[in-house]
Amino acid sequence: MHTVVVGTSGVTASDVLAVARDGARIELSGEAVAALAAAREIVDALAAKPDPVYGVSTGFGALATRHISTELRAQLQRNIVRSHAAGMGPRVEREVVRALMFLRLKTVCSGHTGVRPEVAQTMADVLNAGITPVVHEYGSLGCSGDLAPLSHCALTLMGEGDAEGPDGVVRPAGELLAEHGIAPVELREKEGLALLNGTDGMLGMLVMALADLDMLYKSADITAALSMEGLLGTDKVLAPELHAIRPHPGQGASAANMLAVLKGSQLTGHHQDDAPRVQDAYSVRCAPQVAGAGRDTMAHAGLVAERELASAVDNPVVLPDGRVESNGNFHGAPVAYVLDFLAIAAADLASIAERRTDRLLDKNRSHGLPPFLADDAGVDSGLMIAQYTQAALVSEMKRLAVPASADSIPSSAMQEDHVSMGWSAARKLRTAVDNLTRVIAVELYAATRAVELREGLAPAPASRAVIEAVRKAGVQGPGPDRFLAPDLAAADAFVRGGELVRAAESVTGPLQ
Repeated sequence: MHTVVVGTSGVTASDVLAVARDGARIELSGEAVAALAAAREIVDALAAKPDPVYGVSTGFGALATRHISTELRAQLQRNIVRSHAAGMGPRVEREVVRALMFLRLKTVCSGHTGVRPEVAQTMADVLNAGITPVVHEYGSLGCSGDLAPLSHCALTLMGEGDAEGPDGVVRPAGELLAEHGIAPVELREKEGLALLNGTDGMLGMLVMALADLDMLYKSADITAALSMEGLLGTDKVLAPELHAIRPHPGQGASAANMLAVLKGSQLTGHHQDDAPRVQDAYSVRCAPQVAGAGRDTMAHAGLVAERELASAVDNPVVLPDGRVESNGNFHGAPVAYVLDFLAIAAADLASIAERRTDRLLDKNRSHGLPPFLADDAGVDSGLMIAQYTQAALVSEMKRLAVPASADSIPSSAMQEDHVSMGWSAARKLRTAVDNLTRVIAVELYAATRAVELREGLAPAPASRAVIEAVRKAGVQGPGPDRFLAPDLAAADAFVRGGELVRAAESVTGPLQ
């Protein structure tokens, strides 16, 4: 099994994906253990002094003015975890919780939190054992970080609350720790606070969304190319010299992908009844511009994620010169903004895909295709309601594109009077990505059927490879009406699992 070694300088996106989705094992580097021990010495020294230090010998948030006596400090750290584990609603997905815990461990191992090495090791042990704390949908305002979700994870480290075992069964966390020989942690000064103060949930979901969107943008280029063939559109608009004079990198990449898929097609550039079209509709002609803008949005979001993955997010932090300073680095604004930005781009990509699908089904705009791609229009409805489903998904995605990060709501008796709502932005982006997959699947279903109905003209070799693969995957081709939902589900699985991209790349080579 792949092993991820956590040091002091952060982790990579591939590390997050390996732990969250593939169950990779975690090891702490010797450098990390040494940094943990050194920072802990500083915290212990401050704890022994009479001067109040936030998070070490004071309360939290609006209660930070109270100095906490030595004998109550362990109770203070336990209490912050218990009281902050106040989430409600449905359970959050296992991969999100694993990413959340792993990214908190990343910050702990930076040596800037003052947590003891044994606490960090327990975090790694819980992840390695396949134990997943029960975390709920609601509870984070994205400042001070993802407090409630992280608190539910910290509760598991203490042997309290509920968690899911490697068998998928939810049980008391204490029982699961005992079965795997893991001793519950006894939190000391600052440790409870350090386990809660981070942007780890929203960051983990950003990393996973970027990985999924990378595949989906390639998928969208492929389905756009298939739709262009189905509509007898012209591929001249994809010429590299046209995109070179407007040098947005994403636009050039999308155009190049479409051109690669269409290479060798006999369908592009032909016109119904020899009546030439001067231009194709925007949804066809401007596909690279829209998908390309989304790709450039992803590039910016990836840069933000990269910086955040290299960050140590906590409050207060232990600095190399021995100071322990309060700060605002836990504020989720940088991550929240790009999560919202990605939801906007995803909604627009879905919108243009739906417009191409609708054009394929409309006999007045499809250039010779049967109404709704039906076998016997009137007796058969064809793909009419598949487009309804796609339109409903797009409409939902437009609502999900409304930014969460513009909706701050004050908390903690106005001490935390401006929050990021980054967790909410991440949660709605996950839904948007899920829906985008389905939208692309519907376009794939319609476009492959349209291409097959163009008898006498051969599609591009890459298109043929896609059609053959999707038919083998259980998505049926043209014919009389049938129960449509299983076909759409099979198309969704084909896109979601990356088979669409692999089928095209079997001919084109790697797409951008």
